Amino acid sequence: MEEQSFDVAIVGGGLAGMMAANRLAQLGRRAVVLEQGSEDQYLCNSRYTGGVFHVALRDIMTEEGELKQAIIESTAGFVTDKLAALISSEGRRAVRWLQEVGVRFMKADVAAHRNWMLAPPVLKRPGLNWQGRGGDVSLRTLEANLVRHGGALVRGARAHALIMEGDRCAGVTVQLAAGETHYRTSAVVIADGGFPGNLDMLRQYICAQPEKLKQRTAGTGRGDGLRMAVAVGAGALGLDRFYGHVLSRDALINDKLWPQPYLDPVVTASLMVGPTGERFVDEGRGGVYVANAIAQLADPLSAAVVFDQAIWDGAGRNGLIPSNPNLPEAGGTLLQAASIAELALKLGCPPAQLQATVAAYNAAIQAGAPATLSPPRRITRHAAQPITMAPFYAAPVCAGITTTMGGIAVNEHAQALREDGSAIAGLYAAGGSAGGFEGGPEVGYVGGLVKCGVTGLRAAEHIAGGLA
Repeated sequence: MEEQSFDVAIVGGGLAGMMAANRLAQLGRRAVVLEQGSEDQYLCNSRYTGGVFHVALRDIMTEEGELKQAIIESTAGFVTDKLAALISSEGRRAVRWLQEVGVRFMKADVAAHRNWMLAPPVLKRPGLNWQGRGGDVSLRTLEANLVRHGGALVRGARAHALIMEGDRCAGVTVQLAAGETHYRTSAVVIADGGFPGNLDMLRQYICAQPEKLKQRTAGTGRGDGLRMAVAVGAGALGLDRFYGHVLSRDALINDKLWPQPYLDPVVTASLMVGPTGERFVDEGRGGVYVANAIAQLADPLSAAVVFDQAIWDGAGRNGLIPSNPNLPEAGGTLLQAASIAELALKLGCPPAQLQATVAAYNAAIQAGAPATLSPPRRITRHAAQPITMAPFYAAPVCAGITTTMGGIAVNEHAQALREDGSAIAGLYAAGGSAGGFEGGPEVGYVGGLVKCGVTGLRAAEHIAGGLA
């Protein structure tokens, strides 16, 4: 069996892993990135990303105290003070560091949380368009920098076991085309992007029928890092939540309908119904929350969003790639009718029930009492609009999963933690592999890219300090 020696091994060549490797190289440490993809432009979520750096849908440069409070509120206290403070204070540094190493940013539009978007921007058209866009260019920039500073990126290397010496992680075993190889190191950073592409793990933690979710992902997050870390005693948390969006159900068979356009702006302005025409979720909690609720249905392919012409002309035109007109133009099903009863027949649910659902919803909204609905409807984040202007619409939907929110328990240095809270020497987790930064009962989304940047840099700097 072959052995290789480096200061640090990093499992995963996405943004978190590449930032950690580059920072280690800057600090004079020999780092190797072990990437399972074998292609030159290997696929991962960081290459597919829309590229927006934000914190809980706020401008990442916002005052730290405000950002910390937003994180805690959006996750209903699931994120601890220490981790919330880490993201709110270090997010802007991650952006500035990326700029210093040659990664470019731009302002996407008037929305404040999109003030910092990787350049070149994603194309404003439906479907997957990643080649030459911000995520792709950023990874290529980081790889060139890494090689120039003496680091290495090994493609076609799938990690399958951590090497332990007593209580310390001392390397990782990977499978290469030529056979198994031991990478002996002083530290290992797991940054392989969680487990959105592992149906068995999704079935175990997320929902009973993961095959009915649309993968808004590269499918390369297989959960190897989580499995390896747990095997050596690491704790995990928040594994039952995911980041994703509400998509047209046709996205399962039509590649023009993912990763965008998604229907979140329409969903949060109107109402969601299940197969009987009854509401099953608080739409006002946001598209990510609703996507998780759809996944929990007995049949995740039985939901639809119901709205009217005013919502379609208003909220339907919101977003970087709005559903109006992109959804129907890309081939997504959009049912239209002159009455709610007629719409119910087209949707395949009982007309009397859908009429009653819409009437109760409208009455509560017009009375300013959305909390009286069942389930109650919040309006603090997203305003609710009555459904009164014909023609009326319905779009069958599915939940699109981008990445899992939970992962390996870590501290503010990105060190992997045991169940008792003690750190496992030499083992770190970054980006989508690290848990505790988002999720919770509100499925609060804090931001995948900022999590990658902050934990990648933190892990590298803590490792380098320990190797001094």
